[in-house]
Amino acid sequence: MSFETISVIGLGYIGLPTAAVFATRRKNVIGVDINQHAVDTINRGEIHIIEPQLDIIVCAAVTAGYLRATTQPEAADAFLIAVPTPFKADHEPDLGYIEAASKSIAPFLKQGDLVVLESTSPVGATEQMAEWLADARPDLSFPMTHGEESDIRIAHCPERVMPGHVLRELVENDRIIGGLTAKCSAAAVQLYQTFVEGECIITDVRTAEMCKLAENSFRDVNIAYANELSVICDKLKINVWELIRLANLHPRVNILHPGPGVGGHCIAVDPWFIVSQAPEEARLIKVARQVNDGKPEWVVNKVNAAVAEICQLTGREPKTIKIACFGLAFKAGVDDLRESPAMAITLSLGQQYPGQVLAVEPHIDLVPTELQEINVPLVGFAEAKCADVLLVLVDHSEFKDQKITLGLSQRLLDTRGMMHALSLHNCG
Repeated sequence: MSFETISVIGLGYIGLPTAAVFATRRKNVIGVDINQHAVDTINRGEIHIIEPQLDIIVCAAVTAGYLRATTQPEAADAFLIAVPTPFKADHEPDLGYIEAASKSIAPFLKQGDLVVLESTSPVGATEQMAEWLADARPDLSFPMTHGEESDIRIAHCPERVMPGHVLRELVENDRIIGGLTAKCSAAAVQLYQTFVEGECIITDVRTAEMCKLAENSFRDVNIAYANELSVICDKLKINVWELIRLANLHPRVNILHPGPGVGGHCIAVDPWFIVSQAPEEARLIKVARQVNDGKPEWVVNKVNAAVAEICQLTGREPKTIKIACFGLAFKAGVDDLRESPAMAITLSLGQQYPGQVLAVEPHIDLVPTELQEINVPLVGFAEAKCADVLLVLVDHSEFKDQKITLGLSQRLLDTRGMMHALSLHNCG
């Protein structure tokens, strides 16, 4: 089977790097996205997201003619669907993007094509995708009804990469591949071996779907323990960073560092897919999600306490207090605001203290619309460090090298444990 033309549906944080890596192997890659700005940007050889080295690879691929972007699907030999899979207000999975992507490529399918769902999905989503495709193309046969003899191959291959390291991990990491049949899996392995240097490990499709959910739920539960521990230590007046340092000296203990919550489109979302399908059984996973989802509110309450303390000390009114939020992204070193607890905290404070909140985010140039609407500006570090309450939300490297001298009426709330790195000193 030859995959000379590959279509990637969804040119975001996973789709664009994947498309670019295929293009570096001299495959003809058609990237599809409904965002006209993203399409135009890519076709200029530029990128609309931040990921180290991605701009160089995209520019080279577009210049060489191996990568181009469009808003409408075209014929290809393999289709990779890498669109968002958010959840609804009740934490139920929203497969609307997958459904739309499936129906958009259906008219272009031909015998022998491979369709791979890369989007992190609840168990059963790949089978549902296959049903949508089959309904749209009754002239073709699919694995659910024709098994190994089907015209179209269907598989699931979840991404397993970390923002900031995507290009390296796409190539080096093992891939879990679950096809609806053995031939489906074999076709997907052949496709990914175009660039994957890690092992392509075959399993069934439902296990492949669950594997990604299990990985991120494992991380979420461990982060929840650290976040809960930080709340307990605050109540008992214990330095949680020192406690964790000491506890981790034990050879079988490795407590993670706490933070203001959990963000990103994976860890903050994927556990809910498990909970939605097994609500009675996924008790620990659900509680961990609730702990992490509750941390931003706890941080906001700590800011309120700091404001009250400053007002009591100085005799000022709360409406005169300036609050600086350091970081909006969901993690260090990226521009990704999806499900970001830092963003949620900044929004909440901006609504509670109108005109009094400043934001520092070195990885974005424009103020997000939500912050514009409540008059929260982006400022530089020099201006922000003069605020009354300094709230560290993201451990960006740009913050670690800065030095701050705190005044007597200033308060630092450090949710990332950067106090030593920031070289903070109390005046007087």
